[in-house]
Amino acid sequence: MARAWLILADILVYLLLITSLILLYLNPISYTHLKKTIQKPKVTCSEKNISLGTLPLPKLDFNTTMSLDDIRRMGQQCSTQEYTIEEQTFLRHTLNERLLTLSAKVGDPVFIRIFKDEAILEVWINVGSGYEHLKDYSICAYSGYLGPKRKEGDRQAPEGFYKVTKRLLNPNSKYHLSFNLGYPNAYDRAHKRTGSFLMVHGNCVSIGCYAMTNEKIEEIYALVEGALKNGQKYVDVHAYPFYMTAENMSLYEGNIWYDFWVNLKEGYDYFESEKVVPKIKVENKRYEIYE
Repeated sequence: MARAWLILADILVYLLLITSLILLYLNPISYTHLKKTIQKPKVTCSEKNISLGTLPLPKLDFNTTMSLDDIRRMGQQCSTQEYTIEEQTFLRHTLNERLLTLSAKVGDPVFIRIFKDEAILEVWINVGSGYEHLKDYSICAYSGYLGPKRKEGDRQAPEGFYKVTKRLLNPNSKYHLSFNLGYPNAYDRAHKRTGSFLMVHGNCVSIGCYAMTNEKIEEIYALVEGALKNGQKYVDVHAYPFYMTAENMSLYEGNIWYDFWVNLKEGYDYFESEKVVPKIKVENKRYEIYE
């Protein structure tokens, strides 16, 4: 009797296998379906994401989709890079050490760049012969995904070109210290974007802002406030989704914000080439560099 049950079980297994093969033949997996359902991973190969020789963990960007060929291409691109730990001069050295190295001081003109994906805030300082890279600070927290802020309450940290004036400084912030980025700027208003009180501040808590530790915001705030008090009309703050190299841009060709990022890259490339902060205006709903 037991042998009969075993034979019956074997027959049922074979029937299920045959049925599965028939269904697979009649309803093959569609490559188009895969392309629509696989979300595009946000893969960053930057050395700034390497810690003690470990590889960066991919994050997800749910704005766009990608094909299997795209995934393979991105994997090959990352695997061909030599993963070494970058000398973190601008992160590890203290502010006083860097000021001494550049013969600079608090009160000299400064320029800030923010890179969302890498969670880095760069400070550049002008000692009379152009801007020099002064110091990097790790961003403690920001909210949202890659892409600009569009409306009040979306909890997105802004991307774009902003100017911080004296009136945007807040030494009495409930987040220790803060300065307002001036969102929405002319570009944001041209695109009917809404939102307010988008800041760089302390306290390491963010709902649409770039939050630093209290210790870091004290240094950044002192540099910004010192420059403004010493005659700098405003401090430019350029907020980018990531380091806008050609390699990084190629990873996001299908992203819904790609054209916007191409526009931002014009400002990035200008500074990278000239080490001069570009003069930027808004025309026809685009950022334009002018002399």
